[in-house]
Amino acid sequence: MAQKIAVVTGASSGMGARMAQLLCSRIRQLDQILLIARREDRLLSLKEQLEASSRGKKLQVRILPGDLMSRDFLAEIEGLLSEERPEILFLVNGAGFGKLGKVADLDRRVQEDMLRLNCGALFSLTKICLPYMKDRAGRIINFASAAAFLPQPEFAVYAAGKSFVLSFSRALNQELKDRRISVTAVCPGPVRTEFFDIAEEHGAVPLYKKMVMADAGAVTKKAFSDSLRRRPVSVYGGAMKGLRIAARLLPEGLFLTAIDLINHRPGKGPGGRGHAGA
Repeated sequence: MAQKIAVVTGASSGMGARMAQLLCSRIRQLDQILLIARREDRLLSLKEQLEASSRGKKLQVRILPGDLMSRDFLAEIEGLLSEERPEILFLVNGAGFGKLGKVADLDRRVQEDMLRLNCGALFSLTKICLPYMKDRAGRIINFASAAAFLPQPEFAVYAAGKSFVLSFSRALNQELKDRRISVTAVCPGPVRTEFFDIAEEHGAVPLYKKMVMADAGAVTKKAFSDSLRRRPVSVYGGAMKGLRIAARLLPEGLFLTAIDLINHRPGKGPGGRGHAGA
C-alpha cells in the first residue's frame, strides 16, 4: 500500500516550519512528512521536535536538504517519488525570499534567484508532485503574498513573482477540480519571520507596515484551515483583506503614486528610501 505523505518546502524556518508542525499534529492519516530546505541543521532540529511530539503515532519525519533552484536537486526529488510512488495528501510550497530596493540597485543574480525560487521552483515541484497527489483528498498550499495584489515599486521583482504564484494557483485549482485536488494561495501581509531580516538589507520596512505585522502562527493556522475548507485564496487580517478589495476597485495608478510618495518621504530608510510592498 502506498504511503500517505506531506511534502513541505521552506521547512527550516518561518511559516514552512509552522505548517509542518500543524500537519504533524492535525493530519492523522499521514505516514510520512518530507521536509525540504537548504539548512540541514535546522531540518534536523525540526525533525527531532516533530518526532518528540508525535510519539506513539506512526508518522515518520524525513528530511531532504538541498537547493530547490538546482535542477539536480529537483531531479533527485523526482527520482525519489518515482521510486517510492507515495500518495501525496499535502504539498506545501513555502520556500521563498525577497529583497527590498530598486531593480537598478539590486544585484541582477539576486533578483534572478528570487524568480527562480519563488516562481520556478514552486512550479517545478508542483509539476513533479502532481502525478502523486491523491485524488479527492490532495491539497496544495502555495505561499504567495498580499504583494501579489498590485505592483510594488522598490519591491518590484518580489511582487511580480508573487503575482505569478497567485495567478498560477487560481488557474491550477480550476484545472484540478475533476480530481478534487484543491490549491490554496496564501496571501499574507508582513509577517514576523526571518524574511524581513533578509529583505531589509537594501531598504527599511516603514513604520506603518511594522504596525500591521502579523503573527506567523496565526497566519499559518488560517492558511491551514482555509486549505482544509478548499478555499482558493487565504488572506489573514482586516488590513490585507481591505487591500485586496481596494486593489480591485481603485485605479492602479493611484496606488503607484501613493507608494512612490511613501517610498520617497524624507528620512524613510537608507538614502531616504522606504518600501511599501505588502
